[in-house]
Amino acid sequence: MKIAFLFAGQGSQYVGQGKDFYDNLDFAKEAYDKYLDIKEICFEDKNSLINQTMYAQPAMLLTGYVIAKALESEGIKPEYTCGLSLGEYTALAFNDCWCLDASMDIIRNRGSIMQNALPLGTTKMAAVIGLDREKVNEGIKVKSGVCEVANYNCPGQIVITGDNEGVDLAMENMKSLGALKVVELNVSGAFHSSFLIDASKKLRLVLDKYSPNMPKYKMVYNVSGKEENRPLNDILEDQIHSSVYFEDTIKYLLDNGVDTFVEIGPGKTLSGFVKRCSRKVNIYTVTDYASYLDTVKALK
Repeated sequence: MKIAFLFAGQGSQYVGQGKDFYDNLDFAKEAYDKYLDIKEICFEDKNSLINQTMYAQPAMLLTGYVIAKALESEGIKPEYTCGLSLGEYTALAFNDCWCLDASMDIIRNRGSIMQNALPLGTTKMAAVIGLDREKVNEGIKVKSGVCEVANYNCPGQIVITGDNEGVDLAMENMKSLGALKVVELNVSGAFHSSFLIDASKKLRLVLDKYSPNMPKYKMVYNVSGKEENRPLNDILEDQIHSSVYFEDTIKYLLDNGVDTFVEIGPGKTLSGFVKRCSRKVNIYTVTDYASYLDTVKALK
C-alpha cells in the first residue's frame, strides 16, 4: 500500500469543523486552544467570518493539521503529500516545514493579502465543465480584458480567472466550444492569476521571516504537479499567482505507484478529482471524527 495525503482547499469549510476532534483528542484540544479566535470561527462562528478568505484559510489549515496529525499518531503515514492551493500550506505544516505557530502566522498573512489584493467586483473566476485543456486554452484568448487558467483540477474541470471583461468573454467562448457548463464562482477575486503578482511579493516578505525545514514526507507542488528541488519560498511565491496543476499532481502520484488516497479536511472535492483520474485506487475522506475512526480501522 502506498498512501498519499491530499489536503483540502478553501471553499469546503463549514461551521463545526474539528469540534469532534477537540472533544475526543487531547492534542486536538491543545492545538485549538492555542488559537482561540480561529477555534471560535471553526466551532461557532458567531460573527459569520468563516467564508472570508482571511479567516477561512487559518481555519482550514488548523483543522487539516489536527486531522492529519491524528492519523499519523495512529501509524498511518503517507509516502506523498499535496494540497489544493491553501491545502498546500496545510500539507507543509503537517510535514513540519514550519512549526504550527509559524504556519498559522504565514497563512493568516496569506489570507489577508489575498482578500485585500484586488478591488471587490473587478475580477472573477469561473469553472468550465466538459472541455479539455486545449479547448480551454483556446477559449481564454479574448479580444479584450484578461483571462487565464487558475486550476487544472481534473479531466473535464478547469477554472478560469481574470478581470470581469476577460472572464465574461471567455465564458461565452467556452459555451461556443462545447462546454457542458460554465459556472461563475463565488470568490472575492482572480486568485492564481497574474493579478496576484504584487500580492506574491508581499507574501514573500512574510515567508522570508522563516527558514523552512525539508518536508518530512515527499511533497508534490501545485506550480508543476510534481516534486520540486527549488527553495520552498520561491515555490510559494509563485504559487499564489500561477496555475494550480492538480490533475497533473494526481497523475504524478498514480505514476509513482500511489494506490491509496486520503483526503484530509472538510469536504470531498479532491476525492472527486481523483475518481475522475482513476477508478482503480482506494479513496478515503476524513472530514470528521467518525470518518477518521473508519479510515484508521481500514488502513491499520
